[in-house]
Amino acid sequence: MRSISWTVTLAMFALAGCGSDVPPAPPPDAAAAAQQATAFVEAIKPRREGRPVIAVVARNEGTETTDFLLTHAVLQRAGIADVHAVAVRSGRVSLYPAFEIEVAQDLASFDQAYPNGADYVIVPAMNEPRMDATNGGAILTWLKQQSERGARIIGVCVGGLVVGNAGLLDDRRFTTHWYYLDELRENHPTAVYVPHQRYVIEDNIATTTGITASVPTMLSLVEAIGGREKAQALATEFGVESWTPVHDSSLFGLNFSRGLSFILNKMAFWRDEPMRVDVANGMDDITLAFTADAWSRTGHITVQAAAPAPVQLRSGITLLPSAATTDDAAALPLAPELKPMEQLDRTLCEIGSRFGTSRREWVMMELEYPGQPACDAKL
Repeated sequence: MRSISWTVTLAMFALAGCGSDVPPAPPPDAAAAAQQATAFVEAIKPRREGRPVIAVVARNEGTETTDFLLTHAVLQRAGIADVHAVAVRSGRVSLYPAFEIEVAQDLASFDQAYPNGADYVIVPAMNEPRMDATNGGAILTWLKQQSERGARIIGVCVGGLVVGNAGLLDDRRFTTHWYYLDELRENHPTAVYVPHQRYVIEDNIATTTGITASVPTMLSLVEAIGGREKAQALATEFGVESWTPVHDSSLFGLNFSRGLSFILNKMAFWRDEPMRVDVANGMDDITLAFTADAWSRTGHITVQAAAPAPVQLRSGITLLPSAATTDDAAALPLAPELKPMEQLDRTLCEIGSRFGTSRREWVMMELEYPGQPACDAKL
């Protein structure tokens, strides 16, 4: 009880005066949005001849579920590059807020195979985004080396902090997840924040807003490498209508009401109820990641992967069963007929139905998801 009361007291003080200082987005301008999208695609096109090499890097001790699984899956599915999942050490990688995977290739073996470096490196959020030379230094050193060899570095969500700590954001334009904006500004005062864009690039460094920005950013990368038709085909498959950088950053941030809702939900006695997802070979990485991520971020659910043995997801990633799956855990609601973005909307509606509108809105805030799920029609 003491830890809860102190946590709540400190959080209430922290919330006083907390809010977004980003001004509202300008009125929609289709021409400007198209121009921004085109500029990004042109800026991130391959510089070398031949089939591009893309590394999606993970920290073994903790890498964000959707940031990693989705980016890897989209790029693999596009078939326009050689895509590699790479970790500091080969073997088990813990994802958060759910799942564990197996990654066969480590940084050293990747460097041996590609001594000239990757064409692109995708940097997901990691559980120690503030890592330094004594804590995760191998990743920071490797990112600097890859950048020096000409790789485009793409920091997804809080991966921007990792990119910044590698010394690659100073004097550059950037964006990031709303929650970490102030920290990144403080740590990198010469970096220039760009509001109201889901993804930004300067020189060879790109950054994105929150977790769901991984979809439009990867589609833009696919367009840059494989063309507009390839990106459109994937967008249709995923249920994505547009992948321009348009974003209203002012919608995301803490205020007293949102903070109080978060605190009260964290105190709820029924939190950490297990839910089971029966994973199987060929399962869609994107749908699985979005659904598990959203339910886990309610603060009430722990998602477990149930399988008798490791399974290979559609992208080729090996997913490991949870160490202690609860036999009577409720099944995670998944609808195989839905496209990934449709499943995300369905999941958000189910979260609202079970835990209330404020909890659903908080999950959307954590994901930095600007969608508007039509829940009356989905439930």
